[in-house]
Amino acid sequence: MLDGEIKLIENAVRGKASAFGLLYDHYQPKIYRFVLIKIGRREDAEDLTHQVFLNAWQNISNYKDLGFPFSSWLYRIARNQIIDRYRTKKQEVGLEIVDEEYFSDFGLNEKNLEEKIQLERVMKAMKELKQDYQDVLIMRFVEDLSVKEVAATVEKSEGAVKLMQHRAVKELKKVLEKKMPGSENSTAAQSAK
Repeated sequence: MLDGEIKLIENAVRGKASAFGLLYDHYQPKIYRFVLIKIGRREDAEDLTHQVFLNAWQNISNYKDLGFPFSSWLYRIARNQIIDRYRTKKQEVGLEIVDEEYFSDFGLNEKNLEEKIQLERVMKAMKELKQDYQDVLIMRFVEDLSVKEVAATVEKSEGAVKLMQHRAVKELKKVLEKKMPGSENSTAAQSAK
């Protein structure tokens, strides 16, 4: 949480652009990273992130503190923008084409190639999961949001989010096991070729 965030939100709701600007500066990198992981292309993620904050600014006067962090409201807007984008574009989520810049944010380079390969494997496996599972995993493990924040974002109970997270991790493990060299499923699939 940003220092003095409650006061900033109150001022932003009253129309103070400078207060919203400080909120933007704090939350923009996090929302951008979430959108980038979901969209996969830097340019598209930049455009969509811009739309998220434009939408937030246009609707800030309607913001009500319901006991959830302000970030949950922003993530919900981002999630809805992503869903709308895919409804209109009818494209698949391109997790496998995430820019190299994203990986560099994790400090990945040639020195730790194995980590990068593992991360790419997970990213590719994630695209096989349901959208809700992808969202929960990204928000919990990449964005490090609390269960409460994720629940507010996806508009479900905390118990439902915990269950979704458990199922998503279980499903991701299954997908990864199928894709791992040397696993039974992978060997059976290759011998069938």
